[in-house]
Amino acid sequence: MLATTETTIMSFSEVSSLLWQEREALELLLFKLVEERLIVSAGETRWLAAANDEVEAAVDRLRGIELMRAAEVDALAAALGRGPAPTLNDLAGLAGEPWSSILRDHREALLTVVLRIEQATDENRRLLTAAARSVRETLLSLYDAPVDTYDARGMTSTGPLRPMIMDEQA
Repeated sequence: MLATTETTIMSFSEVSSLLWQEREALELLLFKLVEERLIVSAGETRWLAAANDEVEAAVDRLRGIELMRAAEVDALAAALGRGPAPTLNDLAGLAGEPWSSILRDHREALLTVVLRIEQATDENRRLLTAAARSVRETLLSLYDAPVDTYDARGMTSTGPLRPMIMDEQA
């Protein structure tokens, strides 16, 4: 049964508003992850802590919005006579137009941005792991420990240590 009361319409409106806020928070998180990746790629590690703090702030903002959205969705579900924590797809099935289409659009947009965030996170993890490995190998080479390096063919080889020039800016 479709609920058409003014209260229910206001609840759908509030849920939609919170979904927009959640989408914006997810986009901000994606931006901060890309920003972090660019910092690592550029070798500007001095900014990495600040970038990480910004990612954490974006995640905290997202958590707050998610809590508000979850509470509003639960209230709407109760008004519709449903159990707590319905999915967006469930709510869209209960809603009449235009809310059904609006909720499905939100769902698709959220899935898309979450996928992009997962990809950015994986890429950042890969870059940070490679950077950590490089730092480790450099430090080991400074202490006369044999380290795998790359030869002219791109193959790894463990060779004798030889003098090294270090850049003070690195």
